[in-house]
Amino acid sequence: VQLQASGGGLVQAGGSLTLACAASGRTFSRYSMAWYRQTPEKEREFVTGISWDDRNIWYADPVKGRFTISRGNATNTLLLQMSRLKPEDTALYYCAGRESGIRSSPALYPYWGQGTELTVSS
Repeated sequence: VQLQASGGGLVQAGGSLTLACAASGRTFSRYSMAWYRQTPEKEREFVTGISWDDRNIWYADPVKGRFTISRGNATNTLLLQMSRLKPEDTALYYCAGRESGIRSSPALYPYWGQGTELTVSS
């Protein structure tokens, strides 16, 4: 599967933004999907993940209650709705996919989008 992330931009603290990840190929519905983020100072960090059937969803503690992941298997789209954004959410955001269940380690995801940049100003 090929992935392309979009939707990044500049947002004021407290604002909202939705990232999208478009998947090509007919097997998107079989993949667990995840969002990661990375800054120059940190390693790639798991943000949230969703199983192929929506039954399992994980969130990293820093984003719980503020971010919502969702997917549309009919449209091959993964979304990340972000609200109450903070300057520490500033990062390059990546979508990723794997054929088995959700995992937090980026090494276990063979498929990656190119990243979309979010900047949250204080």
